[in-house]
Amino acid sequence: MTNHESSTSSPACDPDAQAARAREFERLSESVRTDNKAALFDVLAEADIGTVIVEFDGYGDSGQIQDVSAYVARDVILKLPPRTIEIAHVQPGSLDIVRQTLSVRDAVEHLAYDVLEEAHGGWEDNLGAYGEFVFEVAARSITLHYHERIETSEYTEHVF
Repeated sequence: MTNHESSTSSPACDPDAQAARAREFERLSESVRTDNKAALFDVLAEADIGTVIVEFDGYGDSGQIQDVSAYVARDVILKLPPRTIEIAHVQPGSLDIVRQTLSVRDAVEHLAYDVLEEAHGGWEDNLGAYGEFVFEVAARSITLHYHERIETSEYTEHVF
């Protein structure tokens, strides 16, 4: 055996360790998301907001939130409250939980991007995707309406 060879694999190359780390990241991320949702929905409910609609669009390796609108009912628009919320996220490399204080709008966007990345990582690549999130405050739910753009090609060959 040379100096560069080893009979055991390093933790960075150990598939079991990597899988365990990925599971821990997912567990922590879900816990943080649950807490973030609770904090956000509490503030929205206090402001008598019934629904928040978040529109997004991505294409050509970039994507962004297009609009955030808050409603009492579907036809009565409100401004988001001028408050701040502490939001957390998990650092992928270290699994540390980092907390930051954001405006309500930024917290809504943070949660939308978080959910979008988990459900459809790479949503902004190539032809991208677009859609909207519906934050239903009374139900404390977030529904993602997702439209992926797909370019297709069909090949046919005929030999006679």
